[in-house]
Amino acid sequence: MAVTPPCDSEIYGRLVRARRVWALASIHGEAQRLISLLARLAPRMLAGDRLVCLGNYMGYGPSSAATLDTLVMFRRIFLARRNAFMGDIVFLRGSQEEMWQKLLELQFAPNPRELLPWMLEHGVDKTLASYGVDARQGLAATREGVLALTRWTASMRAAIDSRSGHRQLFSALRRAAFTADGELLLVHAGVDPAKPLDLQGDRFWWGGNDILEMTAPFAGYRRVIRGFDSDHAGPKESPYATSIDAGAGFGGPLAAVCFGLDGSVVDRIEA
Repeated sequence: MAVTPPCDSEIYGRLVRARRVWALASIHGEAQRLISLLARLAPRMLAGDRLVCLGNYMGYGPSSAATLDTLVMFRRIFLARRNAFMGDIVFLRGSQEEMWQKLLELQFAPNPRELLPWMLEHGVDKTLASYGVDARQGLAATREGVLALTRWTASMRAAIDSRSGHRQLFSALRRAAFTADGELLLVHAGVDPAKPLDLQGDRFWWGGNDILEMTAPFAGYRRVIRGFDSDHAGPKESPYATSIDAGAGFGGPLAAVCFGLDGSVVDRIEA
């Protein structure tokens, strides 16, 4: 069945006239792996190739801020190619970026004393350290009250603004991406097969149902591709979905996989 994808470019990435689509798995602050992978990726990209970065650029690894520096630089290089357009490269929101956004608004949370320690245990501690922000000051601020938390989150915003292009990258994050004629759907962590695309909400970055267990195509797409797997079990395929998380940030390599519009894997790089 043909798909008519949503067209809100502020929420989704729409890949127009794509011949192939490269998908970049979760990076988790592994800047050196990313640099190595992009150096190998650039000469293998062909006319008509599109690139979707599938979220979790931050967290767990040692160099979250440097990872974003690298992505900002590569985006500029990518768009400087002949006949390149803004929509040819898409950055998705991952669970790490979702937590980071919530962290920037921690003073408005009903339970900051419980929320911040949970975030720190799930990778945010490494991201804060990479920006030079002291997590201990944040923990103290949760006990002192709203004004102290506001000052602490302001220091985070200042750290972001000190890195060229970071705020702009965060503002450009999309929920999901798809090819214009509905062949491929690319997500961070998963989808709920029982819900249409525009009602997925935070299922995109927190997952839920394992897309590898789908028994039919989701919403008519030939293949759903995800960049984060909580088991970090390496590239895996099922009849209607592919997971490409090879474990970057957890002792495994960083993966980029190139897909044809029929959903087949036509190239793969690991670093």
